[in-house]
Amino acid sequence: MNFARSADDLLPLAKALELSGLEFMQGILNGTLPAPPISQTLGYRLHDVSDGRAVFRGAPTFGTTNPMGTVHGGWYGTLLDSAMACAVMTKVPRGAIYTTLEYKINITRAIPLDVEIEAIGETDHTGRSTGVAHGEIRGVKDGKLFATGSTTCIIMDMSARGA
Repeated sequence: MNFARSADDLLPLAKALELSGLEFMQGILNGTLPAPPISQTLGYRLHDVSDGRAVFRGAPTFGTTNPMGTVHGGWYGTLLDSAMACAVMTKVPRGAIYTTLEYKINITRAIPLDVEIEAIGETDHTGRSTGVAHGEIRGVKDGKLFATGSTTCIIMDMSARGA
């Protein structure tokens, strides 16, 4: 995967606005566009993307634990936020961008360290100004449910702002 090493390695906004959200996500998946730096920091990667759906895979390591030695809730939240919001991104037209407005997660059980999981996001609704999606984290090998989530994203038409 092609990771950005500095801000200079990120795709300029003007170039990103030339792509649909699905084209943008496909570029990250196939390595022609840089993956977000946070995915390297937290040890996850884009695994699959299609219209209205995004799947990330990763495994928590010791560096993602809280003081009790269990996986920090922020790791669950970041993976679900990525999967759900990127599912919305696949529905965003050229000239527009999105950002998470709010998200909620429910952790159902602890993920053991080094267990590979999938964070799956799927859209429920995408309109002109908002996108709504849901997601879940499951074990790759056994399908165990570790967390669920939901999100609302705001979609912003940048072409109207002269970006």
